[in-house]
Amino acid sequence: MALDVIGAGMGRTGTYSLKLALEHLGFGPCHHMADVNANPEQKALWRAAGQGQLPNWDVAYAGYRSAVDWPTAHFWREVSDHYPDVKVVLTVRDPEAWYNSVAQTIGLAMDAGSNDPQSFGVAVVGNGVFGGRFNDRDHAIAVYEAHNAAVRATLPSERLLTYQVSEGWESLCAFLGVQLPTEPFPRTNSTAEFRARIGR
Repeated sequence: MALDVIGAGMGRTGTYSLKLALEHLGFGPCHHMADVNANPEQKALWRAAGQGQLPNWDVAYAGYRSAVDWPTAHFWREVSDHYPDVKVVLTVRDPEAWYNSVAQTIGLAMDAGSNDPQSFGVAVVGNGVFGGRFNDRDHAIAVYEAHNAAVRATLPSERLLTYQVSEGWESLCAFLGVQLPTEPFPRTNSTAEFRARIGR
């Protein structure tokens, strides 16, 4: 099974809502950081990937038809190269709102004082992507905006949808070539829901 859709958007840009939407549209199961955290084998695989030991992508995503959020957002170039027909959804939101959301949720897990400093969130996202400086708002937002710009500059328009989940079904379904559902678009994983889930 090859991936049909990946998300290149960073965490807290509506990636969990996109996961549920893709699964509803028939592109599931959809890989998400929640899958990594729940599976010791996935944790080991992605930690090794973060240290430069890139996996066989077909093995890493075995059983999945789509993938969003970290760690996929970090490896969007490699994965989109490996699957040349994959469509890429870049979820975006207002940079200030994005920063505030991350700071209150996954930013807590990226803290170098975390009880798991070798986790993908700390070692790769916190220390790698953000250079250990996520608490520097201007720096973090600059990294976020540079990431989005790189995705847009690299992928051709026929493969890429820049998307805000507030748009709902229409642009997503048009991009993926599927019919509009009658059900409401899933909106989930608010800051409050996230914090409740991780017990913060």
